[in-house]
Amino acid sequence: MKGTELKGCIYNRYTNPYCPIFRLGDIVHEAKERFSEMAVEVRGGVIGIQINWNCDLNRLFHSCLPKYSFRRLDEKESNRTLYPGLSFRFARYSTVNGVEQRTLFKVYGIRFDVMVFGKAGKFSIIQLIIYIGSTLSYYALTTVFIDWLIGTNCYSRTAKHKYSEKKFESVQDKKCLLCVSFVDEEQLRVVKGSRNKRLQETKPLSKHQWKDNSASKRALLGILPSQQNISLLVQNGRCREFKADGALSTEPGGLVTDIPLMEMPTSRCPDWCQCGCCQSSSSLQEQLCCRQSKGRCITTSSLFPALVLTRSILEITLLYAAPLAEQYEDDQLRHQAYAQYIKWRFGDFIPMDAVPVIPSCCVWRVREQYPSSDGKYSGLGFC
Repeated sequence: MKGTELKGCIYNRYTNPYCPIFRLGDIVHEAKERFSEMAVEVRGGVIGIQINWNCDLNRLFHSCLPKYSFRRLDEKESNRTLYPGLSFRFARYSTVNGVEQRTLFKVYGIRFDVMVFGKAGKFSIIQLIIYIGSTLSYYALTTVFIDWLIGTNCYSRTAKHKYSEKKFESVQDKKCLLCVSFVDEEQLRVVKGSRNKRLQETKPLSKHQWKDNSASKRALLGILPSQQNISLLVQNGRCREFKADGALSTEPGGLVTDIPLMEMPTSRCPDWCQCGCCQSSSSLQEQLCCRQSKGRCITTSSLFPALVLTRSILEITLLYAAPLAEQYEDDQLRHQAYAQYIKWRFGDFIPMDAVPVIPSCCVWRVREQYPSSDGKYSGLGFC
């Protein structure tokens, strides 16, 4: 109702039900009483005026109008109470001809008690979701609902695959952290071993700077043969592993510089290989290349055979641990070559106690140089 309508309106249940201006007779009538009976016979009473506000605050269904109701609150039957109706007494004092007098009055009337009740609400999608979620959780149906929802077309195949991988992952896999070093990347990657995804394609959990002990690095480079001796060995054909286009240098971060490397054949190369030198493997954790993107293999560098494959270097390193040993077999040299590569590419500090993984191309280059007597290999040890 507008302000102009409120000035001249009178409440009527049918024609004007929202007007807040009432006639005394209408109020008594709506309470199903007679005014003459209340005022004279019963001598007063109490009538309650109840106002209910039920408001819908949504824009499309906005509604907030009062609803009036009337009823008698006192007991009017004389056989049920000693004082029916509404009455009260008061005294008035006066002085007449020097004499003080008191007049006692008993007054009857009608009292109106106004009671207002209100309730308002507005739809909220957040509250609805919380209510549905709490209801499902109460009945332990949340897991069933999520499994059904992800199984529908609302999610892609990749999301379904990741959800299944996380849901059915064993406790042991959660602790299986692997460390990967790509020749075209400065940082070391820490990944979680997966039984459903190739290690080459696994996304890293974190990346860490390459760290190395400078003292051990100087000691390792100190035992390498000089460039003049390397050239002499290459000319005499006594050390075929040094035949490359140039040396591979490293920066403090362990990144390989762009020095030309020797091309390698790419026949029968698996699709996950980026350097063209890897071999196929049934183990997903062994499907790892030395590079993240297409390029030359690290095994084509002259520093790789000099540091990892040279027999004299490996024997000196083994003698450092066992000074009285006289002869070493190819199995020992092969395992030491693996250790040399890990020392070179991963440094002295493996982040998060992860297991370093050697690329497939490097593993097979070492096995080619120092093969097993029976042609069988136990494979790399993973968690």
